[in-house]
Amino acid sequence: MIKLIASDVDGTLIKDSTPDLYPEMVETIKRLKEEGILFCAASGRQYASLKNVFREVVDDIAYIAENGAHIRYQHKNISVTPMKQEHIEGIMEMLRPYYGECETMISTVNGALVESKNKEFIDLLTYGYHNDFRQVKDVLAEKEEIIKIAVYRKGSIRELGTSRFIPEWNGQVKACMAGEEWVDFMDSSVDKGKGLKILENYLGITREETMAFGDNNNDIGMMKAAGISYAVDTAVEEVKEAADRICPGWKEKGVWQVINKKFFP
Repeated sequence: MIKLIASDVDGTLIKDSTPDLYPEMVETIKRLKEEGILFCAASGRQYASLKNVFREVVDDIAYIAENGAHIRYQHKNISVTPMKQEHIEGIMEMLRPYYGECETMISTVNGALVESKNKEFIDLLTYGYHNDFRQVKDVLAEKEEIIKIAVYRKGSIRELGTSRFIPEWNGQVKACMAGEEWVDFMDSSVDKGKGLKILENYLGITREETMAFGDNNNDIGMMKAAGISYAVDTAVEEVKEAADRICPGWKEKGVWQVINKKFFP
């Protein structure tokens, strides 16, 4: 019997960088709660952005935010994993020469820090993701506990991410693609799969009682941490190989289709 359903958000449940969840999924989450099944939003997004997406069921679900660096349920932080200072400084040194081509967002539990003054990027964070953030001159001078560094390139960052950014930090931190336009850096212990295991242990739920949905490389750990896993048909090949089954993507509301067929036929 499934007691926990974890789904990636961007590219799996809804279109990348959009702020709204479709009404059918809202109603399904409410029905799941009535059946004693907890829905969990598992995303590279920050908690504030996820709260906005799931605003109609905000207190009814769990959150694996920042790829697992920030786990929250019922107004309580279950787990927070900061990055090491030497890694933060090194990654920022690598990324700053790419300003103009790429943008960065540095996450803390209380919101994000942004050095950019690019209006298009600021509008994306404000109106697309509904993030909480502050524009600062130098993130390293803010002395905040940083849990994730994200670098963005409009259109696609995949070639640059897979050829330069990710290999340079492989083995030192967790670095991965998070959608087509983002690369995320977290502490090496951070992973959506580990985040799901932390939540399972906290709730007293087993792997066999968990279902997961995903589309990108940062979802592979979650596929393995769930008893039943689905990759959407638009997922990258590695995720499809890691998942048990394939379902339609966000355009066809595939997550909603699977859940309703299984639990509310």
